[in-house]
Amino acid sequence: MLVDRFLDDAIEIDVDALCDATGEVFIGGVMEHIEEAGIHSGDSSCALPPITLAGSHIAQVRRYTEEIARGVGVRGLLNVQYALKDDTLYVLEANPRASRTVPFVSKATAVPLAKAASRIMLGATIADLRVEGLLPASGDGGEMPDGAPIAVKEAVLPFKRFRTPAGKGVDNLLGPEMKSTGEVMGIDVGFGQAFAKSQAAAYGSLPTAGRILVTVANRDKRAMVFPVKRLADLGFEIVATAGTGEVLRRYGIAVSVVPKHFEVSLGDAVSLIAAGEVALVINTPQGSGASARSDGYEIRSAAVTADIPCITTVPGVTAAVMGIEALIRGTCRYARCRSSTRHCGKTRELRARPGGAVSDRRR
Repeated sequence: MLVDRFLDDAIEIDVDALCDATGEVFIGGVMEHIEEAGIHSGDSSCALPPITLAGSHIAQVRRYTEEIARGVGVRGLLNVQYALKDDTLYVLEANPRASRTVPFVSKATAVPLAKAASRIMLGATIADLRVEGLLPASGDGGEMPDGAPIAVKEAVLPFKRFRTPAGKGVDNLLGPEMKSTGEVMGIDVGFGQAFAKSQAAAYGSLPTAGRILVTVANRDKRAMVFPVKRLADLGFEIVATAGTGEVLRRYGIAVSVVPKHFEVSLGDAVSLIAAGEVALVINTPQGSGASARSDGYEIRSAAVTADIPCITTVPGVTAAVMGIEALIRGTCRYARCRSSTRHCGKTRELRARPGGAVSDRRR
């Protein structure tokens, strides 16, 4: 039996850094996960620079990272994962190696971290690399300038390609075991625009009109009110199961109630999804009750089968609302970042299409 400790409702933070033989540390980037801590970092979407972290928290992250890097004696890359809960910063794990986020950080900041790490492992110092121009002459990724574009990393999760032994769609719930098979990046001047582009690159564009099905756990009902109210204000039709609909109506949101899957055989939430009458599903997992858990699975797997976006966390809903609003307002625009290939005699640009995915242009 394995007994482990968990943090509920914590913000997870990822840091990639360099450390040389003199003990100098260069922060490559500080990433704030959109999903709460507990979901595998390879499956989580994240934003760089952080969007909700206070300056004091970022300074604390820097201090802890520097102490760990020097204490371990790292020469090259280091990745540290943190969780922030009730103003307390916890170290989840520290890895003296390159992490899967290094390519994302390098693209977002235009700093070739892997190349710099290789040089450091061969004896160069961070000061040497600053003089050469391989690293910025001053500052680092922990001090992003005002007006810097927001980059969002999204995991590619191929749930729709899989089936259960019975031939049904699989559940898209995320957890501590990694399920993703790739990653994409969206970049723009604001978080909403960047998130919308990341979703377009991974799964197809977020909806800008239509019907949204909302059915969430009791613990999430209150937190869901204002995001759903914003979606209703943007013109979406809201349908919900009875318990969720009752709470939304108390706050003045127009809601049509639809039965759960186990309550009726026809005209239920799953039937709406299968018929293509829903543009977006919001479903957070229920904590107890066999019928509730079964109903949530049926809803989520139906969304996967129908290739309909299905969001399963409260932070994910908030991010999606910001992305949808950016698409409706038409504020997604071109944003560029030059990757580290410019240091190899080439130039490579990432160009994010308005409301679309990131494209790769070489010249």
